[in-house]
Amino acid sequence: MTPRQYGSPAVRQLAAVVEQVAPRDPAQWEGRLRVPGAGGVPVQVSEQRARQLWALVGMFDRAVGRPEVAGGRVLRSVGRLFAPDVLPTVFDLVVAGELRHRAEDRGREVPLASQRVFLDCVALLAPVAAPGMSVVLPVLPQPELKPALESGALEALYRGMVDLAAQGPLSRDGVGMSYEQRARLLAMVAIVLDSAPRSGELAALNEEDLAEDLAAVGVRRRQQKGPANRVEQIAALAQVHPESVKAVLGGRLESRSEATRQRVLAAVEELGPAPEVEWYALREGSRVAVRRWLEVREQVVEALPLTGSRRGLWVTLQASRSGPPGVRLLPDGLRRSYAKGITALNWVMAGERGWEPLPVQMEQVRRSVDVVPLDGPPG
Repeated sequence: MTPRQYGSPAVRQLAAVVEQVAPRDPAQWEGRLRVPGAGGVPVQVSEQRARQLWALVGMFDRAVGRPEVAGGRVLRSVGRLFAPDVLPTVFDLVVAGELRHRAEDRGREVPLASQRVFLDCVALLAPVAAPGMSVVLPVLPQPELKPALESGALEALYRGMVDLAAQGPLSRDGVGMSYEQRARLLAMVAIVLDSAPRSGELAALNEEDLAEDLAAVGVRRRQQKGPANRVEQIAALAQVHPESVKAVLGGRLESRSEATRQRVLAAVEELGPAPEVEWYALREGSRVAVRRWLEVREQVVEALPLTGSRRGLWVTLQASRSGPPGVRLLPDGLRRSYAKGITALNWVMAGERGWEPLPVQMEQVRRSVDVVPLDGPPG
């Protein structure tokens, strides 16, 4: 749908802005408009965020004209979409599932994570579409974190991973994992258990981030919507939820009190900047898993018909939208690969002595481990 096809003038204006930020035409993608990112630094949106922005335009299009929204009146200015008498009502409709794209899904409540995506998109677009306008975003309840694994379960998981690294191909009832898939998955899990990276940090690893003898891995910590300060450590020190830290560091202060802001800023000053790279020791079993994956990776990358950078530690094993086998595995693909692999692994290993089903979300495992970085680069 082009901007001209939307019924409301306000939505057409919003769609025109999104067309600049996330153009539909692939030929225009590289020249897309930059938007304020963390700390006000201009950034270009990702493909995932682009899809979310266009979904937001569709939701506003389905909302405008309903009697609940400004009495059904025509909204002629894009700023009216973010006005205090319109945005909260639209958000209520979003939460209730009344603005879902598929008619058969409408009325089914939208999960908290999707509600947060909607508000994040509003916070991103409003300054571009309606400069100078003060937008007050609805406040969401803090999500309940899924339980982390107990230390005993983590040790069993680690031992199981080491044992699996030496076994042949796994299959059961038609569900299986190739040797290459298993080698990549076990190396991923080993590094997560020893260094607790986020999915984006794990995806960003390069071959040179491994010590020469695989004794350690160097992780570049990426902070979400903030400068180089540890969000979780700031939250613990300030005694606030990490989402509040991200909001303060990202400049989204409408839904946070001045007291919260001051506590977060005080914690930031006390902690100081994080090191550019943190090094973590890899246990012997982890080295075995990583070494096996590097052998597989070398074979895949050597067959890659492309030239250019081949530094990424994690690469695809089959053709995808990213290209042929052997190209860097991006964060979204890494998360999907991890979840798919763990699902298959849980099914294949069900009933094996001592095996406990693993969480399919990497974040649950990451939050379960307690890791301490080395004092500096190894050697």
